Amino acid sequence: MARTLARLMGGEALPFPPCDGAWIAFAAADDGTAVEVYPQGARVMRGPETIAFEQTEAAAGPSATHVAIGSPLSAEEIIEIGQAEGWTTRSTDRGPFGCIELWIEDRVLIELLDPAMQEDYRRNMTVAGWRAMFGM
Repeated sequence: MARTLARLMGGEALPFPPCDGAWIAFAAADDGTAVEVYPQGARVMRGPETIAFEQTEAAAGPSATHVAIGSPLSAEEIIEIGQAEGWTTRSTDRGPFGCIELWIEDRVLIELLDPAMQEDYRRNMTVAGWRAMFGM
């Protein structure tokens, strides 16, 4: 999963030693943008002084959280990578922006944005834009 995420972000995946079996996917910009990928069933918890990790039974079903990630790849390349992994991958229109919906292991939703999609996202996904979209 981390290797594929790194590829989608144009970056590199490396082991994440603080958690046994975990990896970290860095974006190509090497600007600190990264996604930590833990083994199924791993939990991040508040430790006495810093975070701690605990291995539990893997939860079934989709995740309750998702992220939007910019990619240097084209929409076609993103879709090709997701399909090669066997994951549900599709182009979609969210209204204020378009994205590629990629379901990692068909459990975790990542909204991937190619460069053109990133422009719409930055322009429309603002506090003011959100308030206007939902009449707040």
